[in-house]
Amino acid sequence: MIRKIEMERFSLITSKRFDEVISSVNAAIGHPDTAEFGRSTHEAHSFAELKSAVEKGLSKLGLMLFMQLDHGAILRNDTGHETPKMICLVIGNPLIMKEMAKHIPDAGSYAPVTVLVDERADGVHLSYDRMASFLAPYGNRDALEVARNLDKKIEDLLRQAAA
Repeated sequence: MIRKIEMERFSLITSKRFDEVISSVNAAIGHPDTAEFGRSTHEAHSFAELKSAVEKGLSKLGLMLFMQLDHGAILRNDTGHETPKMICLVIGNPLIMKEMAKHIPDAGSYAPVTVLVDERADGVHLSYDRMASFLAPYGNRDALEVARNLDKKIEDLLRQAAA
């Protein structure tokens, strides 16, 4: 089966330096030790233990970094130039994903979210695809409420980093 999903892309452009934007995003999200996070979540014997392990890796905003990919390094390597700068950040919260996926299992395909920060001639772009737009076609009000709250967190994070 193939399902068409209309996606909304949220984007901002800032005149701040690329490195400042990345630093701001990184300062606002949790950075759990990957090995420890994997071990503690895998070894959890109850949801309370799992929740505790996840919460240790979250920032005050309730988000954590899962992965940071330097797409720009690959592009720069090909061209031999110092630009473009482009970083892909995989950001989320497993507890938020759980709340969406218990209503719409396919939500696990979209969470955590992917944020792209890239430097262009007109400034630094911060972009990501709204979770609510991915889940809207499924028609589940509860999952959509969680997705909208996640979108607000991500959009607030990007606005703060761009300010």
